[in-house]
Amino acid sequence: MAGRLTLYIFLAPVLLWLFLLIVLPHLDLFFISFQAENDMGDMVWSLSNYQAFFTEKIYWLTFLRTAMYAILTTILTFIITFPIAFYITKVLSLKVSGFFTILLLVPFWVSELVRIYGWMILLRESGVFNHYLMELGLIDKPIEMLYNDISMIMGLVYTSMLFMVVPLISSLEGLDDSLIEAAYDLGASKLVIIRDIVIPYIMPGITSGSIVVFMLTLGNYLTPNLMGGKNSLWFTEQIYNQFIASFNWNQGAAFGFLLLVLSTLIIWIGLRVTRQNLSRALS
Repeated sequence: MAGRLTLYIFLAPVLLWLFLLIVLPHLDLFFISFQAENDMGDMVWSLSNYQAFFTEKIYWLTFLRTAMYAILTTILTFIITFPIAFYITKVLSLKVSGFFTILLLVPFWVSELVRIYGWMILLRESGVFNHYLMELGLIDKPIEMLYNDISMIMGLVYTSMLFMVVPLISSLEGLDDSLIEAAYDLGASKLVIIRDIVIPYIMPGITSGSIVVFMLTLGNYLTPNLMGGKNSLWFTEQIYNQFIASFNWNQGAAFGFLLLVLSTLIIWIGLRVTRQNLSRALS
């Protein structure tokens, strides 16, 4: 009894915090999303806020665009972080690998806003890249590298790298080096070893990292807004406009829950297609 009471006392603040700051506000938004004004100006229960997503072309096209770019960001993040994680865990010594792991974490100790502004300083017309390109004579005038889809994707990949590389490092650390050595002794190429040994073994880490990166990218607002420009529509900007610009909380709440439901559906489809187990990936 004393042990259980101690456990309940320690869990009570956490559960209370989750209930008051997460569960209750989401329940309130959920009920608000089903309310709309009638012709008399009164609030009534209605599905019109959800219907607007499917009837207005701009809304569902923006979500499709956001989802496709989120998938692309997830793929690029894995392609970039996999060699880094493999090099740290399988090539470097234990002491040196720990140092390089810390180097990967250091940039993420600062706010995402600071890191995005750092990239903006590098890429803007009067930024560092344009300055050295002109100094080397490679260009005659500054190039606008910001406010396009390419810079936006680059910023999204950069801000998501940590959430992919950490699961990959954790999975690769459990891979027995003797399996790779045996494959080499049997004449397997590097590509075959990665495809038939490394990738299947670390698939739970790939799955968990991909889910986190996809969800964070899909719900990202700061990076697309700062680096994407006015033509790079993102679904979270639609939600922001409904809440802040239009002050239409009912529509914004509906869009927010649609984002949650549709993103969950995309992940479920991805798990079914790749035949992965969510509980195994998160264990």
